[in-house]
Amino acid sequence: MSFDNLPSTRREFVAATLAAGAASAAPAAQDRISLAAWSLNRSFRAGKWKNLELPKILRDKLGIDALEYVNQFFENPTLGYLRRLKRACEQSGVTSVLIMVDDEDPMAAPDRKDRMDAAIAHRKWVDVAHFLGCHAIRCNMRGGPADWKQDPDLVSRAAESFSDLLTYAQGSGLKIVIENHGGSSSNPDVLAALMKKINHPNFGLMVDLGNWNKGDDHYEAIRKTLPWAKSVSVKDVPGWDLEKKLRQCLDSGYHGFWGVESGARDLPAGSSPDATFDAEIQAALKIKAVLERVVLKRA
Repeated sequence: MSFDNLPSTRREFVAATLAAGAASAAPAAQDRISLAAWSLNRSFRAGKWKNLELPKILRDKLGIDALEYVNQFFENPTLGYLRRLKRACEQSGVTSVLIMVDDEDPMAAPDRKDRMDAAIAHRKWVDVAHFLGCHAIRCNMRGGPADWKQDPDLVSRAAESFSDLLTYAQGSGLKIVIENHGGSSSNPDVLAALMKKINHPNFGLMVDLGNWNKGDDHYEAIRKTLPWAKSVSVKDVPGWDLEKKLRQCLDSGYHGFWGVESGARDLPAGSSPDATFDAEIQAALKIKAVLERVVLKRA
């Protein structure tokens, strides 16, 4: 992945953004359904579509007008590429919501150089998200053991690197959010402790309704993390009541983007790219229908 053609400093990049007429990232003022591009990850890996085609896919196949990108899907995000992507969104009437940032970890590494290198690695995605008009980037908190109680310094280490990233993003209006994404990051007490320690208005959580550790009470974990929710990732998990979780979010006072993060379960091995894509579209439409019934009608 090359960023050689992007402006060399954040100041130059922001200037280019303003020159292109990009507005500052605006917070979501109402309940809207968005699509997490990860919902279509299997067909992407099968070569069915490219990132630049996503806005049209959302409009034509899903009737969704807000997009959560995955950084792994950006082919070559030079300034020219980003302009084309932004234009594709404008032509399809699609809002750029956030970028899910993976493979730039670990933000809580025991070694200070490793975690600060990770913080620096996230900076380019702050700039890309700001240019596209997103309101946030979603980060992971990696670097601690699955049993966080064995690592009493975990929260302090994560606070150092995320505070550095927040300082870099200052002035852009961009939010930095962490997703519960496995291991110690899926422990609601760890996430709550980190939120309290940093205590910054542009720092919060993407509360994934399904990504909790085995044996955890999902409803209780969601209750503990909702006070810091800047985004909700809507995932249906067998054995848990999705509608109950959505009502729980609404009752907490959450309003904003509700990101469909689905997947084609039980897809036969060797399925063609077309069959994979169709199955992923149907899975996303199923979650969308639940959101329309439970969230939008109530709103």
